[in-house]
Amino acid sequence: MAKNKIIKILKKDFKKMDWKLFVTSMFLVFFVAYIGSGFTVIDNWYDSVKPSITPPNFVFPIVWTILFFLIGLSFYYALSSFKKTSEKPGFKNDRNKIVLLFSINFVLNVSWSFFFFTLHNALFALIVIALLILSILSLIYFNWKKTRVASYLLIPYLIWVCFATILNILIVINTLQ
Repeated sequence: MAKNKIIKILKKDFKKMDWKLFVTSMFLVFFVAYIGSGFTVIDNWYDSVKPSITPPNFVFPIVWTILFFLIGLSFYYALSSFKKTSEKPGFKNDRNKIVLLFSINFVLNVSWSFFFFTLHNALFALIVIALLILSILSLIYFNWKKTRVASYLLIPYLIWVCFATILNILIVINTLQ
């Protein structure tokens, strides 16, 4: 019974989708992923500093692909939710705010890869990842009032980045010794 209800809801959402906005959202998010991956080079430095609790290297691209898909969905739901009510006074500004919040998040995401993997600066990367967590929390909070789906879709991203922060902290500790 519940399964049929879920399928009906999904079919209804599928029919109402703004496919142009969906494809644009996904393209932008995966373009950010592509840029970040350009800075992600697993080399001798990383192998020498990574903590023992670090997952195997093959796990990261799988997890990040799933996370970027969820981020793309969140971006789509956020944009489409604010688009629906943009005719009301003041909501256009909220749509601009959500685009700005996602943009800041994207810049921080790419920046972390650059500072950590390219410059091998784990301490500065730790500062960036702390800002990235604040950015994710801001996105969750800002979306919550308008579209909880967009907020829920970001929770796995937040959890993974918190885990990455723990790894980053351990690397900073190991490199300072």
